[in-house]
Amino acid sequence: MTPTPPTTPVLEARRLAVGYDRHPVLADLDLRIERGTVTTFLGANGCGKSTLLKALGRVLRPQSGEVLLDGEPIRRRPGRAVARRLAILPQSPVAPAGTSVLDLVLRGRNPHQSWARPWTAEDAAVAEQAIAATGLTAVAHRDVASLSGGQRQRAWIALVVAQQAETLLLDEPTTYLDLAHQLDVLRLVRRLNREHGSTVVMVLHDLSLAARYSDRLVVLHDGGVAADGAPADVLTPALLERAFGLHARVVPDPVTGTPMVVPEERDDDPHADLDEPDDTHAGADEPEPTRTPTHTSA
Repeated sequence: MTPTPPTTPVLEARRLAVGYDRHPVLADLDLRIERGTVTTFLGANGCGKSTLLKALGRVLRPQSGEVLLDGEPIRRRPGRAVARRLAILPQSPVAPAGTSVLDLVLRGRNPHQSWARPWTAEDAAVAEQAIAATGLTAVAHRDVASLSGGQRQRAWIALVVAQQAETLLLDEPTTYLDLAHQLDVLRLVRRLNREHGSTVVMVLHDLSLAARYSDRLVVLHDGGVAADGAPADVLTPALLERAFGLHARVVPDPVTGTPMVVPEERDDDPHADLDEPDDTHAGADEPEPTRTPTHTSA
């Protein structure tokens, strides 16, 4: 039987070093992003999650190594050509004052414009389809600033959908959202992946939600990849201790069966007993004689 040739990843980092002011945050990193998957970068604050996403999206120039898009060096491609295949949504984007949802989403068509191809009815139709796909048709003509946090985030995702890029890079798309709106956004991301075939790479902080909505987790730690694989293989107590300094159990999510992280108290935690009842006064209805305090403030 002839072996199946390996497929070309949509994105690939080869011996990548990236950082700021000549100080690498990540070094000698190899990573493949397979087409049609949802991959989430996890790690403690400052580990390089957003830095890696920016390097993959050509927002940040590598110090060494290379990023490949569909097997070719991304740095050699014209900007518009990259934008037609790769869309990146940064952290906490802000729309100009007075911008409607429709106006914002139409900006996603910019990579498809040129002096020879001005705005067309097709661009308007694509924007309207992106708005419908993200559930915002009823507010399409409202000012983005007037929307709820969840609606605003969906409007920005509609912009990258209208860009019609195969691959979406989302940097903390659930930041500052309450749990209901976080779920709303992540369900949308998963739907785009399943129904439109989008490849999604995102940065998240919530470990359990990342496990629920991702095909693959990549945990960054100490300048490189500490773990990479399916959520059930990656999220282990040992990995959480090493990469996050988190003492936790990993149990099946009762709804999805995916890994759910439950933090535990440490036996050596000096604050672990602060919420325990002080039984020196339990059941004492009458005043007790003055005694030396048993607790001192730190």
